[in-house]
Amino acid sequence: MPSHATRTELAALVGLACRAPSVHNTQPWLWRVEAGATRDTGTVELYADPARRLPAADPTGRNLLLSCGAALHHLRVGAAAHGWRAEVERIPDPSRPDLLASVSLVRDEVAPSAARDLSAIAARVTDRRRFTSWPVPDARLEHLAQIGSLEGAEVVPLLDLTRRHRIDLLFARARVQQAGDLRLREEQRLWIHHSLRDGIPAAAVPAGAGSRFDDALLPDPSADPADTSYDTSCNAAYDTGLDDPFLTEPAVDRSAVATSDGMLIVSTPDDGPLDQLRAGEALSALWLRATTDRLSVVPLSQVIEVEETREALRHQVLDGTTHPQLVVRLGWQEIARSTLPRTPRRDLDDVLLH
Repeated sequence: MPSHATRTELAALVGLACRAPSVHNTQPWLWRVEAGATRDTGTVELYADPARRLPAADPTGRNLLLSCGAALHHLRVGAAAHGWRAEVERIPDPSRPDLLASVSLVRDEVAPSAARDLSAIAARVTDRRRFTSWPVPDARLEHLAQIGSLEGAEVVPLLDLTRRHRIDLLFARARVQQAGDLRLREEQRLWIHHSLRDGIPAAAVPAGAGSRFDDALLPDPSADPADTSYDTSCNAAYDTGLDDPFLTEPAVDRSAVATSDGMLIVSTPDDGPLDQLRAGEALSALWLRATTDRLSVVPLSQVIEVEETREALRHQVLDGTTHPQLVVRLGWQEIARSTLPRTPRRDLDDVLLH
């Protein structure tokens, strides 16, 4: 006979949600779980953890909300895979801005895609290793854009060389503007080997490429120019064999625009907390599907973080009617390459409110 949801069951779903990507692997979320008053129901609430917002890189909290949106989508997918139907109320109480979503769960059939979805959650990483020259077909990019757009955002595939060239120039301009920001550099350094539960493990930073963050702002004079295992083009963004998107792009390679990789822009009709939460859900949706399709994904945010380049992106690359929230780069890795290490996660006791 069906039984009441238990705290342990609901906490297990939160554990899956916490596998979501987050800026600098800050994991800026908190959760409250409660068994339902009737049989086969439960509630999970998602809260922002403002203590984990990055004041230099993310003064408005956009990347924090994107991260929480990705976690919310992971929760929804994990719940469906375990036989729960999720009904989500986003931003349910404007007087409590840290309460981002209330998720009502009802027992249901296990989703037909359960095995595939749980596998994607387990396998998903950010992979900055140099992509192969195998092109990402336009049809595949359009399909991923459609999947992301089902989440309340507008995901636009960049399929022509002109717009790709414009966005490369905007990444270069954003990097120049951020290069002298000492607060940003220090903040980035702090999240290398921050703890055993969050941040980026020092051992995972590529050898010879400077720190994961230093080479994002200034070229590293000690880097080996013969080391081509990591992509240093302006499209490649963040470091990573890591689980941490949203880091600043490395030094710009002004060579010809690479067209074998794919690029998507996640945008929203407005620019408030709900839009940013939805953009994070869209990122998670397209990323999990890309993982199933064996595509590597690297989110890029620097061009969004600088207001001048964000506005140029909105009007020169998009049509001016939506607000860009994130750029996503996709490509193929060599089949023989090793599995990447996973970044750490906070203990459930650390993220569950009592």
